[in-house]
Amino acid sequence: MFKFVSTTLLAIFIILASTENHSRTLAVTCASKCGLQPIQFTPGKRIQVKIVNHTSILIKLEKIQGTDPISLRPGQQLTLSQGDGTKPNVSLVFWNDMKLSLKAIVSQPNFGTLQVELRPNWRSHGDRSVYVRDDGRVNVF
Repeated sequence: MFKFVSTTLLAIFIILASTENHSRTLAVTCASKCGLQPIQFTPGKRIQVKIVNHTSILIKLEKIQGTDPISLRPGQQLTLSQGDGTKPNVSLVFWNDMKLSLKAIVSQPNFGTLQVELRPNWRSHGDRSVYVRDDGRVNVF
């Protein structure tokens, strides 16, 4: 009887110990729960901004640095070069004359390209600008 109780206690201890170690391992890694890495560019490196109009309306966009507004027809895409990289900061404002809400979906297809897909947004408030900060991080406002 003593041998059975000791074997049972030993088995319970091994099971509990292995369960405890397993949960520690899961708590340390984030392989399944990390989420997407934020988009970031190397400050000072040349980048391109590719804008794609995925709406059925004409969208106007403007780089903040004193350029005139550019019209982007439905389905059209445009690539803007930023020769000095993130300095000065890349700022892009977009709107439409019908005052419809837009959603900007940003991605980084390669190390030197920021892609901005403009889509219709059915919520009352939408996105109006994309800003690449001087540290290389991207914000959508």
